[in-house]
Amino acid sequence: MPMTLRSLLTSLGLALLAAGAAHAQTPNPLDAVPEKMPFDLPYGAPISLDRADAALSAAVAEARGKGWKMVCAVVDSGANLVALKHMDGAQLASNDLAMHKARASAKYRRETKAFESGIQGGLNYLITLDDVIASRGGIPLVEGGKLIGAIGCSGGTGSQDEVSSRAGVATVK
Repeated sequence: MPMTLRSLLTSLGLALLAAGAAHAQTPNPLDAVPEKMPFDLPYGAPISLDRADAALSAAVAEARGKGWKMVCAVVDSGANLVALKHMDGAQLASNDLAMHKARASAKYRRETKAFESGIQGGLNYLITLDDVIASRGGIPLVEGGKLIGAIGCSGGTGSQDEVSSRAGVATVK
């Protein structure tokens, strides 16, 4: 082997070793131990049908006003379906997606946007968790500092789903 090729290969090998050592020293953000439990929102009494209907009516009104065809669902604090509204012309898949967003939001006590952001940020372990949906539009319903349910909307883009859900969230204080 000519000397220049050998030098090149040796340099390349040393560079790869150095890169591997540098990568090994980079701390893994998943190894950090937070002081407080994240998303530590206590579960409360389940949302009533009347309040679920009010949240759904607000979400549907928001979507209708923008010309979006949505399906919106509300689950209680145990992630059980309380009510669902399917707007005329909404895609069939959105029935299950709206319920899934609401359930995941209630079960994990956070917006489904957190899963979307986490996976996009490289936290791929999130896809291994049961009942996760990494799409915006699932938001907890919180009253008096306790989770009483969650709303999920589907039918548009993630941001449209989220806007519709937020209109429903605004009815719960």
